[in-house]
Amino acid sequence: MSMTLSEISSMFGASASSGSTTSGLLGALYGYTSTNSSKSSVNPITALNSAERNQTQDIAATAAEPAVARAVNAFNTAVAKATSVQQLLSNPAVMQVLLTANGLADQIPYTALARKALMSDTTKSNSLANTLRDTRWKPVAQTYNFANKGLSIIQNPGVIGTIDNAYAEVSWRKSLDAATPGLSNALTFRAKASGITLVDQILGDPIMRSVVTTALGIPLQIAFQPLLAQEKAITSQLDITQFQKPHFVDSFVQRYLITMNTNAGTSTTTPSLASLAVQALGLVV
Repeated sequence: MSMTLSEISSMFGASASSGSTTSGLLGALYGYTSTNSSKSSVNPITALNSAERNQTQDIAATAAEPAVARAVNAFNTAVAKATSVQQLLSNPAVMQVLLTANGLADQIPYTALARKALMSDTTKSNSLANTLRDTRWKPVAQTYNFANKGLSIIQNPGVIGTIDNAYAEVSWRKSLDAATPGLSNALTFRAKASGITLVDQILGDPIMRSVVTTALGIPLQIAFQPLLAQEKAITSQLDITQFQKPHFVDSFVQRYLITMNTNAGTSTTTPSLASLAVQALGLVV
């Protein structure tokens, strides 16, 4: 049975409990790093509803923030002046915005790899984007098609505008998670939950995996188990057909946010959480 908002709100007087530090391997899989932030003083359910209600205006406000505006302006200027793909992708300002907007912010330090992956010809089976274990690169390389289309796609004004907006949204999502742990994940999950029909969709998506395993209290160490064991850990506690019911999804998201708030003493926040959200929602173009 789902809780009312008043019942949920009453739970936030308890002190945050301690948790264990997330290991590097599991952190990479789940997108987590461990921090020692204090428990959020904001009711996370209220924060979720507010974020959904004010998303459009808040993203616009984020886009106007000096740091975001500078990054976007630098990106736009570089794209307009670029004469070759190699020149464009060698510009740190371009890579910051382009990779962040496409859910690859965690790959910004790996400049050489990023350039080669983005310039891959995905029609060739042996191209880098097709052979990397990180499957995010292929759809991004396909979207901009630098290998065959050069700068023509990314210099399209509509594409530039979409990238700019996506970068602002990622920045907005980072601010949400800084104030309320897990809020960006909750937004994405609530938007996508009705499309979940297989447990493997949960296990194969970092955000779905994080929300479901956290809400169900499944330890991160389950990732070391065989796939069948991971599937059973979820299906033994969850009927995924219930995600077709909006009321159940709301209750499940509430459960996730309560758990995240309770564990905020050693909060599992993600430096790439916002970029994962973009990845889960699809490419920006």
